[in-house]
Amino acid sequence: MMKNENSTVDRLIERILAMKNPSVVGIDPDYSKIPACYHGIGGSDGDTLAAVAAEIEFFGKDIIDAVCDIVPAIKPQMAFYEKYGWAGVRAFERTVAYAKERGLVVIEDAKRGDIGNTAYAYAQGHLSDVEVSGGMRVRGYDVDFLTVSPYLGSESLAPMVDAAVTHGKGIFILVKTSNRSAGEVQDARTARGETVSEMIADYVANEAERAVGAYGYSGIGAVVGATYPQEMRTFRQRMPRSFFLVPGYGAQGGAAADAVGCFCADGLGAVVNSSRGLLYSHMSEQERAACTREEYRARVRAATIHMRDALLDALRKEYGKTLLYG
Repeated sequence: MMKNENSTVDRLIERILAMKNPSVVGIDPDYSKIPACYHGIGGSDGDTLAAVAAEIEFFGKDIIDAVCDIVPAIKPQMAFYEKYGWAGVRAFERTVAYAKERGLVVIEDAKRGDIGNTAYAYAQGHLSDVEVSGGMRVRGYDVDFLTVSPYLGSESLAPMVDAAVTHGKGIFILVKTSNRSAGEVQDARTARGETVSEMIADYVANEAERAVGAYGYSGIGAVVGATYPQEMRTFRQRMPRSFFLVPGYGAQGGAAADAVGCFCADGLGAVVNSSRGLLYSHMSEQERAACTREEYRARVRAATIHMRDALLDALRKEYGKTLLYG
């Protein structure tokens, strides 16, 4: 086991303890669903890529303002920014910088995965630094965690793991995802009789030993969906040091009681994400059309507090006095 001082996973844990909250707000700025009060806020009516990018930047920053004193981290989904080209990527960068100014840990949900120089380039841009004129090196996106796809094999993962270990960052490798068709690939059996997801979990557990922080947890983590409550306990045992990112809560059907198996008895070891459930599904289409920015921030904040309280209640029932918070 290798100790990883000043690691991002330790900072995430410290935020969880300070907030008494292991939940994460996902920022998915779906233009068809964001409230009408954000339309035109960038100076035009959303008829150019730059105008929409400005609107979703305001949207993301308002979400951050609403929850930064409640949650330890946010999880912006890169796809909702990238689809607007360079302007969307700029909005993403500014949103990340603003979140860090407000003290939040940032989990970039981009599910990167490739081989060779391309994998190395992804690792540099998202977790490390890049070379610029004069041989200088500067930070790229400078996020704290990155979601990573393992389906091109270990050569696609090694640059990501190396960058995370070297620079004190973190990654969440897709192990058992929350979508309905995940089992078509992840439940397939290997020649040794284990499932693909179990094979990936064993890889994660082995690599996690390279980057264990002060609290005994590693930033080489796993994505394990809340929609598989029975299996997650097995994965928790299989990856004892890894932090879990747990999607599937809320809009995808996962409940607080479903997620507790991803945690250890101290209440650490996992963060549970909700995106649509906190941003959109608690409001009707008519309400999103009529609300003000202040009203929307208040609704998101209330939904986030409700999620926090539901998780804490489920964790107290499961682990009782062994919790380090709550």
